[in-house]
Amino acid sequence: MTDMRVLLTHNHDLLKHFYGYRAVDALKALPIELVMNDSNEPLSGDALVKAAEGCEVVISDRLAAGPRAVMERLKDVKLFTRCAVDMRNIDVDAASEAGILVCNCSSGYADAVAEHALALMLDLARNITRDAERYHAGEASHAMVFGRQLAGAHVGVIGYGSIGRRIVELALAFKMKVTVHDPYARFDNGAVMPVGLDEVLSQPDFVVCAAYATPETERMMNEGAFAKMRRDAFFINISRGILVDEDALEAALTSGTIAGAGLDVGDGPDQQPSLRLARLPNVIATPHSAALMIEPSEFQAMETVEQVKAMLAGRLPIHARNPHRIPNWLSR
Repeated sequence: MTDMRVLLTHNHDLLKHFYGYRAVDALKALPIELVMNDSNEPLSGDALVKAAEGCEVVISDRLAAGPRAVMERLKDVKLFTRCAVDMRNIDVDAASEAGILVCNCSSGYADAVAEHALALMLDLARNITRDAERYHAGEASHAMVFGRQLAGAHVGVIGYGSIGRRIVELALAFKMKVTVHDPYARFDNGAVMPVGLDEVLSQPDFVVCAAYATPETERMMNEGAFAKMRRDAFFINISRGILVDEDALEAALTSGTIAGAGLDVGDGPDQQPSLRLARLPNVIATPHSAALMIEPSEFQAMETVEQVKAMLAGRLPIHARNPHRIPNWLSR
């Protein structure tokens, strides 16, 4: 297959800060016609359908949703790939009915997100942001405020996937006590203690949410969950905002039920922490930026290049999610 048209949906900002020019150059080196989103706006809905006209492949960013109303109108598309792990805004059933193969990418950002989790823990434990803000404001004298060191502290990790495992490895390197709750995981590290949900919430100094977003985990961190935590404990969320009931978290933070929180995700735009939580004095919030590093972003972008190469060669691309539902999809 040659002269295949490929749509890359990433706008100027996402192209520069997420997809990267190395992957673009790799696509341009292939025998394809590359169609790009030469704008500052995301492609969605009617705009995505129009841009995809005549294209056999769509490489989509996280803002380019693929609901049924879009999938049913992508008449020329054979492959719709998401340059991310999260596929919740792609209707795989509708894609399958339309004969469109759906792919995503593997998690190349476990190191980056795990490092971010430890950074949030350090910031909360040592009041780094608060002290820096005082110096930025020109305040030279500061009250003696005691923090806590991570060495010897107890961290409870919810979820033992690739990110959870890396958080555990880093926490152990900091000489922390580690417990983990994941009813589906296999534990092969003798330094890690698997525990139930109640125990992972009630005992640690830090509770880190690293679970996958599934119907089972949706809003699992609710009023009851926060009530089980220690009053001097910190909550960290580097997974997905949908796992947390933000009203319950806000109440826990303002009432003193927990000491504070470090958030990289939430119910705000593009899964960022909500501003109403970010403004609280005992919250350290970052704008869903834990994985926005050159290395993990480039890893996923280059996987999409390999998916296009596979299609050119008549092979099934890596991370295909619905090939069993589209017999002979390449010949459609």
